[in-house]
Amino acid sequence: MTDNAAPPVAPLVTGAEIARLAGVTRAAVSNWRRRYDDFPAPAGGGANSPLYALAEVQEWLDRQRKGQEVSPEVELWQAMRAVYGEQMVEGLAQVAAVLAGETGPGLPDDVVTRVQGLAQTESPVDLVNGLTDRFMDSARRTGSDQVTPERVVRAVCHFAPELASDATVFDPACGIGVLLLSLASEAGMRCRGQEMDADSARFAQLRADLLGRSGVRIVSGDSLRADQWPDLKADLVVCDPPAGVTEWGREELLLDARWDLGTPSKAEGELAWLQHAYAHTAPGGHVLMVMPASVAYRKAGRRIRAELVRRGIVRQVIALPPGTATSHALPVHLWCLQRPVSPGVADTGHTVRMVDLTDNSPDGDLEPRSDQVADVPLIELLDDTVDLTPGNHLRSRHRDFPGEYADLRKELEDQVRRLAALLPGLVPGGGPGSLDGATTSVADLARAGLVAYDGPEPVSASEQLDTDYLQGFLRSSANARRSTSASGSYRLDGRGSRIPRMGIDEQRRYGSAFRALTAFEEGMRKVDELSRQLAEVARDGLATGALAPEE
Repeated sequence: MTDNAAPPVAPLVTGAEIARLAGVTRAAVSNWRRRYDDFPAPAGGGANSPLYALAEVQEWLDRQRKGQEVSPEVELWQAMRAVYGEQMVEGLAQVAAVLAGETGPGLPDDVVTRVQGLAQTESPVDLVNGLTDRFMDSARRTGSDQVTPERVVRAVCHFAPELASDATVFDPACGIGVLLLSLASEAGMRCRGQEMDADSARFAQLRADLLGRSGVRIVSGDSLRADQWPDLKADLVVCDPPAGVTEWGREELLLDARWDLGTPSKAEGELAWLQHAYAHTAPGGHVLMVMPASVAYRKAGRRIRAELVRRGIVRQVIALPPGTATSHALPVHLWCLQRPVSPGVADTGHTVRMVDLTDNSPDGDLEPRSDQVADVPLIELLDDTVDLTPGNHLRSRHRDFPGEYADLRKELEDQVRRLAALLPGLVPGGGPGSLDGATTSVADLARAGLVAYDGPEPVSASEQLDTDYLQGFLRSSANARRSTSASGSYRLDGRGSRIPRMGIDEQRRYGSAFRALTAFEEGMRKVDELSRQLAEVARDGLATGALAPEE
């Protein structure tokens, strides 16, 4: 315990926390702020995230008969938040230390009093677990990467291999130990962890001690630059590494023996963590890595991905549902690796299982359907990109190539038959230049009010002028030259263009022919697109074995 000269800081709460205190929605709190002039003024925070004094909020709720009795746990949490703010992990570690019976400088006296009061009615395990849950909920709502989200923990536990009761589990970036302690649930398991943030490492160890987990040892330090477990070989290594970190120590670690699969580039810090995890895996042991989706296809990581595939190390890649990890904008992947049982002997005969759960709810079933799984041979992965994105491999494997080929072929045949019928019947005319005599400029037609510009193409604004006749002559090569600027741009509405003078009946006869030519051109474009699609389906179907040539 310490004597604190400074007066205790008044606890502050957010609008969301006020909503939980009052048992209402956040929208209701926003409405109170607008409707009630006596609603407490912000005591901190910013314009977009104001903070309010807890005592003032409680007094206002009581006056308005909107308040609920604030539990001692909430009061403790708010008192801790007032002291530690964004450094809440430090406060959690200090509380855990008090619950574990440690003495020395730490928590302010008022927080210590609250902890001791709660300890008389709750077990230390329940109290520390409750604070951990509150911290995880706060991290989830803010999108913080300080702690592995509960949904990610659930997914890793679901896809983790079955472990012996005396197995060794290692997490080199364990944070507050949520993922590590969730996986290694058996009391006899040896758990080893390392975490760069000293407060997080301390809290993880103290929490494990309070839970009675004697086989847990967690140390602080930078795993990549200062590995505290150099001789450790684990049955399972799990890791949710920091994403997007470029300053991970590449320059000072260029000759490190861990880069057996290739030296990661500065932008590929996640692949440095992957190789660190793999280096700590025993023969036959497994690695489960939480990875941003981009690591599966980024050009800089191609060589390392190729080695993972070529040596038979990567066994499964799972694309988790969007929203599984709140700190990643894109869906995250779970990479499952296994070290060969015999050192130096790679298992190259297997396939890589691709699982795509991106259409699922993040809180839904994690067991994939048959159409969400594909076992991909290594040779198909070892191309120019070595793309390990599951969805890219499932799309081609679950396509109905025979059905697509038959449908596209029939549609193409029907379209080609229709083309001949679209061509207008044309007979010899008066010869080239026979229509050049009596012509009218489009500019004159516009001034006379016969042409309107409602959209990209001019149209007739009078019964004296046929639109198809007008646009057909405008598209002729002679008028195209008049409508093309010195820079090469073309304007269909070129007012300098000229069209022949004809009666309305003759205009409609020409307009009908031009309209048929336009339909023919559209049909040709459709044929061209169908031909491209048909060739692609046929080629991919032959290459994958879904289609075969006729005997």
